[in-house]
Amino acid sequence: MDYDKRPAPERYEGGEGCLTTLIRIPVRIVVLVVVLPVRMIWDVLVAGLRVLDRVLLRPLGRALEWLYDTVLTPVGRALAWLAVAVLVWPWIGLWRYVVVPVVRYGIVAPLVWLYGAVLTPAGHGLRWVYRTLLVPAGRAVGAAVAGLFTVLLVWPVVGLWRYVLKPIGIAADWLVTHLIVMPVAWTYWYVLTPVGHGIVWVFTQLGRGIAATGRGLGAAVVWLVMTLLVLPLAWVYRHVLAPVGREIAAAVGVAWRIAGYISRAVGRALAWLAWHLVGAPVTWVYRTVCTPVGHFVRDAVWAPVKKGALEAGRAVRSALSAARESVRTARRDAWRALVGPPQVTEVRELQGSAARTLGRTTTVPSEAPAPEISLLADKTVERG
Repeated sequence: MDYDKRPAPERYEGGEGCLTTLIRIPVRIVVLVVVLPVRMIWDVLVAGLRVLDRVLLRPLGRALEWLYDTVLTPVGRALAWLAVAVLVWPWIGLWRYVVVPVVRYGIVAPLVWLYGAVLTPAGHGLRWVYRTLLVPAGRAVGAAVAGLFTVLLVWPVVGLWRYVLKPIGIAADWLVTHLIVMPVAWTYWYVLTPVGHGIVWVFTQLGRGIAATGRGLGAAVVWLVMTLLVLPLAWVYRHVLAPVGREIAAAVGVAWRIAGYISRAVGRALAWLAWHLVGAPVTWVYRTVCTPVGHFVRDAVWAPVKKGALEAGRAVRSALSAARESVRTARRDAWRALVGPPQVTEVRELQGSAARTLGRTTTVPSEAPAPEISLLADKTVERG
């Protein structure tokens, strides 16, 4: 570890000057005066929107949701079913019971029969004719035409190329090589190439000089721009605009918070005034005037009216019950007069041991008790 190595000094940052401190308080006061109405308007809008949401928007949303669930959804389902029944099902029936049978039995079946019974045998016959007659005849005609073409055209052309055109081409190639190509090549290698190299060297040196001059001019222009434009702008931004922006942002933040406190205090004062000017008198009137009047109306007017209505209802129900009973009695008497009284079937006891009382309505005290279930007793019991 190197103990002799000293840490690099920290960058110096200048503190706030007295001018900034003097300007800060007036700027914040001015910003507060400007921001306070905006903050109060903002708080009023927020409160109004909350009241609007609570009083209007939420009930409206619930009403719309109820309307959608109760009215629009059943109506939409009914319309969808009606659309399917009117537009889809007829086309499905038309396709399934009209188009498919017509196409299957009117077009496809005849085409299949025509293909299997007519076109397939005809195709087989044409294939036999092609393989047996046309292919041998075509091969013979092709061989004859090929031989005639070879004799009349190929052999003359081959002789003309081999004995006339090829010697002429060799002579022409020798003449072109020695009279044109070799002089042109000598001129290129010994005249044009040195001249081109000299021209390239001249233009290369000229380009290097122009590039050096351009680099010098560019460095001078960059130095002038940095010295006359960038550095002043950077100094103005760092020492004027940035502090002013920070102070304005801080002033706006502080003013916004102070305006919030003031707006809240004004709101509480307005609420206190509204309660003492409107709420308290209305509450006093409700408790002192409306409540006794309501109790008097309930006890002196509404209770007798309600009691009379209940008595009238009971009387009407009694009258209706008596009328229904009279109608039932008259209907029963008319039915008995037409059909006769109902027949009553006499109930008789089961035959068997007198001591067994299962299923009977009477008992015999003098008889000894017998088992209710006996395997050796009568197998059957006759009913009367």
